[in-house]
Amino acid sequence: MLRTHTCGELSEKEIGTPVALCGWVYARRDHGKVVFIDLRDATGITQVIFDPLSPEVHKIGEELRSEYVVRIEGIVERRPQGTENSKIPTGMIEVRTKNLEILNKSLTPPFEIIDDLQVTEEAKLRYRYLDLRRPAMQKNLRLRHRVCKIARDFFDERKFIEVETPILTKSTPEGARDYLVPSRLNRGMFYALPQSPQLFKQLLMVAGCDRYFQIAKCFRDEDLRADRQPEFTQIDMEMSFIQEEDIFELSESLMKKIFKETLGIDLPTPFPRLKHSEAMARFGCDKPDARFGLELAEITDIVKNSGFKIFKEALKEKGRALALNAKGCGSYSRGQIDELIEFVKGYGASGLANLKVEGGCLKSQIDKFFSEQELSAIKKALVAEEGDMIFIVADKSERIAFDSMAALRKSLGRRLNLIDDRNFLFLWLTDFPLLKYNEEEKRWESEHHPFTSVHPEDIKLLENARSLDKIRARSYDLVINGVEIGSGSIRIHRSDIQKLIFKTIGITDDEAGLRFGFLLEAFKYGAPPHGGIAFGLDRLLTLLVGCDSIRDIIAFPKTQRAYCPLTNAPSHVDEKQLDELGIRVKK
Repeated sequence: MLRTHTCGELSEKEIGTPVALCGWVYARRDHGKVVFIDLRDATGITQVIFDPLSPEVHKIGEELRSEYVVRIEGIVERRPQGTENSKIPTGMIEVRTKNLEILNKSLTPPFEIIDDLQVTEEAKLRYRYLDLRRPAMQKNLRLRHRVCKIARDFFDERKFIEVETPILTKSTPEGARDYLVPSRLNRGMFYALPQSPQLFKQLLMVAGCDRYFQIAKCFRDEDLRADRQPEFTQIDMEMSFIQEEDIFELSESLMKKIFKETLGIDLPTPFPRLKHSEAMARFGCDKPDARFGLELAEITDIVKNSGFKIFKEALKEKGRALALNAKGCGSYSRGQIDELIEFVKGYGASGLANLKVEGGCLKSQIDKFFSEQELSAIKKALVAEEGDMIFIVADKSERIAFDSMAALRKSLGRRLNLIDDRNFLFLWLTDFPLLKYNEEEKRWESEHHPFTSVHPEDIKLLENARSLDKIRARSYDLVINGVEIGSGSIRIHRSDIQKLIFKTIGITDDEAGLRFGFLLEAFKYGAPPHGGIAFGLDRLLTLLVGCDSIRDIIAFPKTQRAYCPLTNAPSHVDEKQLDELGIRVKK
């Protein structure tokens, strides 16, 4: 055998034992006649010593360089007193080398294989196989494996079965764009890579599988951010004959188990619940970080008739005026305020008004445009005290008002050190709107997806075009610290209701038949009530590790331009391949 032990397991118990180790040269130190190396493998580091008493081995040891792959045979010894390293498990011992074999040499790496690495992300992804050698990255990959195993064991104990659903499937675009795959055997036709296993897991419920789960690969051709990738992984599940409470209990138990077994954190359950309307009113978004205050207050009715022309114009129709009280920020300089103004402009806001509490009154360059009653009402609504600063966004677009204030709230939370990243706060978001209006396409579309069931009390509203914005969905999101970590719903299981939803969002019977006919047909054969949820594994791991980007917990990720610097994918293909597929590239 090449090795008897790994580099992370030797201890004082093995002193005097002959061992064989394999690994990479992590560091080399030449102390005159004696040469030391730190030998590293996936499990850790062992210090290896070469002395002149073995001249041939010592000579080869002098040739070793960083990242050479070597095999050593030697005897485990106790480190001399005062040279121990308590920071690593093998820090009490070293191995005195008797034989050394260089298994492979290495070029000088483009960067050091260390955790505190200061190089560009492009460089790390270009040499990802070297980046993954770093102990922190090895730890991340092993944590990913562990979380997957915990999930599999958990679902197995709960009588779920794991079923793999197709990767090559039918294009049913609704929301994000599909990745299309041309068919050689069916020229002119295309498969799509699944955005989720949604339809197949519903079909599994029709098939009587009762409890399904899968650690599923999903694909979306969309613009990328730090928390998104073109291909990502979900912990996906579905159950028959259940209601929302069953999903909540199951999900909370899974999260509790994952956090306990990976971080040693005992999560309190049940998780708090927040209705969508309340989340928007208090935090400005449906993914709120509720670990700190700075909650929003709507002051539209207070300022819509004020003498401030900018507000009056913005609030003429369906505009909103939202404010927050930045406690103790009345001393902010003009430069600091200008910086925040530019910040909210990045979210579409035209500006950011400010009023500070000074001498018991609200003071600002714009206070002259408001009556004493209006200023007093603003102060009361924001519970503002001496030294506080009130920030206000008024915009004719409700979305811009909420988005900009939600972002400002989060930014101020960071600036004011109100956020404790050691704290994990879970929230269920419920009672989402079933539909949202697409201003560009002038039509209603699904808030989540068109297979989400309608709140029983609101089904009658589907027949009234003026009430579509009031219909509640039986959907729910799980949010941790302002990050959506899971999303699901109770599904539609009747074909008549499903057809009605399709009709409401502008999908004709013919279109529904072409795109979803197989699902509607299946519903005719006794589909049970069912529902489920999917958790974003990559986002969850990002929170567990405490890193800023999901690229740090994926073995081979893409850049924000959906490009792989390691393999140069995507790439051009030759004309022969295109001819076989019947495809011509339009320049």
